[in-house]
Amino acid sequence: MQNRERLSSRLGFILLSAGCAIGCGNVWKFPWMAGQYGGGGFVLIYALCLILLGLPVMVMEFALGRASQASPVRMYQKLEKPGQKWHIHGYLALFGNVCLMSFYTVVSGWILYYFVSFLTGNNADLGFVSMITNPGLNMLYMGIVVVLGFLILSYNLQGGLERVTKVMMVALLLLMIVLAVNSATLSGAAEGLKFYLLPDFAKIDASVIVGAMNQAFFTLSLGIGSMAIFGSYIGKERTLLGESVNIIVLDSFVAITAGLIIFPACFTYGVEVNAGPSLLFDTMATVFNNMAGGRFWGSLFFLFMVFAAMSTILAVFENILACVRELTGWSRPKGCIVCGVVLFITSTTTALGYSVIKFQPFAEGSAWLDLWDFFVSTNLLPLGSLAFAVFCCNKRYGWGWDKFVAEANTGKGLKVQPWMKPLFAYVVPCAIILLYVIGLINFPWR
Repeated sequence: MQNRERLSSRLGFILLSAGCAIGCGNVWKFPWMAGQYGGGGFVLIYALCLILLGLPVMVMEFALGRASQASPVRMYQKLEKPGQKWHIHGYLALFGNVCLMSFYTVVSGWILYYFVSFLTGNNADLGFVSMITNPGLNMLYMGIVVVLGFLILSYNLQGGLERVTKVMMVALLLLMIVLAVNSATLSGAAEGLKFYLLPDFAKIDASVIVGAMNQAFFTLSLGIGSMAIFGSYIGKERTLLGESVNIIVLDSFVAITAGLIIFPACFTYGVEVNAGPSLLFDTMATVFNNMAGGRFWGSLFFLFMVFAAMSTILAVFENILACVRELTGWSRPKGCIVCGVVLFITSTTTALGYSVIKFQPFAEGSAWLDLWDFFVSTNLLPLGSLAFAVFCCNKRYGWGWDKFVAEANTGKGLKVQPWMKPLFAYVVPCAIILLYVIGLINFPWR
């Protein structure tokens, strides 16, 4: 990879980075977590975590990628001092991306299956449990997601990933607006929006705060180098704080809008808001099957879900592919084939985890999906974000504040200010450590 590929435009970078952030974390995980954690209070804490923790970490991750012009596995080796071992995190970042895709591909397959079912009129008797326990169905749709993702990436960066993501992201945003307007006309809209947007401070506890932080890192794909790779694909025309703000605004718009679509519908049709991971499947299918024009609206809803999921699939696949190519020197097509085979194998654990190869790592009802998510959401995302913060802000042990700010502030746009240093260097690491420990203590091990 002597000549590093480039994105063709600033819009491509913003939509591609936002596409990596926008996905199942916004439209699948965020709504059901908001439902389980009491609605408006969780949404408020989540927004604060995005601003106080997510934004600084995103700027730091972009800066490391752009300064190094390398993927996470080579990034630290170009920036760390002789004898330091920060590059170990680069390999953990690659592992984290593989863990994420080992369940994300299967969830994306579920979404694709529901879209096909509504589109073809086979939506009358859909069931989340019957779907996840059907091994053939899970393997088929997971396989389609993996093959489609790497097929697109086998073309060059601009002709494949950037072009497809631009179209999907624009279509996604338009579809969400249409669906949100439709939900606002439902009879239970007022009650649903009250639950979703008005905080009940009595429901905010340590578990809500930890869940909000983990969700903020999950939805922005921070801590495992997913953003660093796109930082390495852009020039120095724009500052990184300004670009990060744009991406977080887009990401937040999709997450909040997903709730505006779902909760009015839930309160209108009397479905449980705390249904958990099945919220977007069993409950939303029930909603669409009981409303006028339900097949049309259901097809539209799950189409936007497919776009959201695939935007992240493509972005994280690209991150894995870039790491592997830098380690091996392989061509893009060869890397796609090998990475595709490996991810198909690891994803098989989740695809068959509710049927053929059942495995209960934690509390009753847990499965392979929960183990992969534990690696990613509970550990690698917060600890990886902590590593970025310490490396970027500590001159003695890492890159140092001055070098970080010089890189982040290169170009036109919002700049990191001197008064922000305590937030980046002290508040972010301390908050991550505290919430990480609380999260482990409160984790439902058994």
